[in-house]
Amino acid sequence: MLYYLLAPLGKTYLIFNLFTYISFRAAGAMVTALLIAFIVGPGMIRRLRALRVGQVIRAEGPASHQAKRGTPTMGGLIIVAATVIPTLLWARIDNPFVIVTLIAMLWTAAIGFLDDYLKVVQGQSRGLVAKWKLAGQVSFGISLGIFLLLRPMVDPEIIPASGTTVPFFKFLVVVFAPWLYVLFVTGVVTGFSNAVNLTDGLDGLAAGLSAIAAGTFAFFAYILGRTDTTGYLNLFMLPGAGELAVLCSALTGGCLGFLWFNAHPARVFMGDTGSLSLGGTFGTMAILLKAEFLLVIVGGVFVAEAISVMLQTGVYRWQRGTRGREYADAHRVFRMAPVHHHFEKLGWAETTVVVRFWILGVFCALAALATLKLR
Repeated sequence: MLYYLLAPLGKTYLIFNLFTYISFRAAGAMVTALLIAFIVGPGMIRRLRALRVGQVIRAEGPASHQAKRGTPTMGGLIIVAATVIPTLLWARIDNPFVIVTLIAMLWTAAIGFLDDYLKVVQGQSRGLVAKWKLAGQVSFGISLGIFLLLRPMVDPEIIPASGTTVPFFKFLVVVFAPWLYVLFVTGVVTGFSNAVNLTDGLDGLAAGLSAIAAGTFAFFAYILGRTDTTGYLNLFMLPGAGELAVLCSALTGGCLGFLWFNAHPARVFMGDTGSLSLGGTFGTMAILLKAEFLLVIVGGVFVAEAISVMLQTGVYRWQRGTRGREYADAHRVFRMAPVHHHFEKLGWAETTVVVRFWILGVFCALAALATLKLR
């Protein structure tokens, strides 16, 4: 909105030329997101507490987590508000990259909101039945895949509609059959949405890692939308992709602002409203930037968390079926999954696990940035 109102004034007043620069608007979006989170956060926390929208803690979880029972949840609304509003203010809202990503955030946030609401109403951790939650995620993934085949964001002469790039390889494109591409897109959105959801188990863990990932994607979106940087780095140039850096910066600010209230001891949890929307947003951004495989590197900690759950569940079921339940209970891969709980069971303090996982998140971001030159 500000771009359309103030950029034209640059012809008369040079200072308004700043609004033509994505870097300036991205910085403005981040600061705005932080301020919105700081302003909206306290009031929303009080409102959630008044409505008794408290977190339900699993009985089988770490004993130390039982003290968190009743902490307000659905705080992901803070992240969503602190991302959507600055994006509408600072980004070019006619940009398809921005529009599709905002739709992804709102769609997956709605699924998470419904799940959180049912948890509170029912008073149990089951919430929205898994198959219905999955149906909502899959329906969006299928819709997005079909849309991108019919209305590609990138010129098919640059990258085919059903194609994607591969990190560390210069100008290498993997092209899927159309039906397989739709399945691939669905898997990316659904898988990463659930990966962030599984990671959201400790105070500040998912919010901090999401801020790191969003900042990394802001950088990639910015350089992929520029002719000079893509030419120098031997990357595919994606016209219009740079505008996505404004949204990513707003998301970074929103996550950091939320972290102010979510840091240990957390005053509010993001709930599925936040975790599902974050994962769906990251998955969608990666798809639009033709960087789905890069997402595995950027979100390496999220991926590890999801793999730990699948490994724990798969091995347990196999052992129970072949050697009995007692053997399976005594020979689990992890003491508890997701893997952050495993380290808690080993005696690590919650804050120690969170900070060390943040460090791993920074390492993953640096590894992703290294792919720009290691090609």
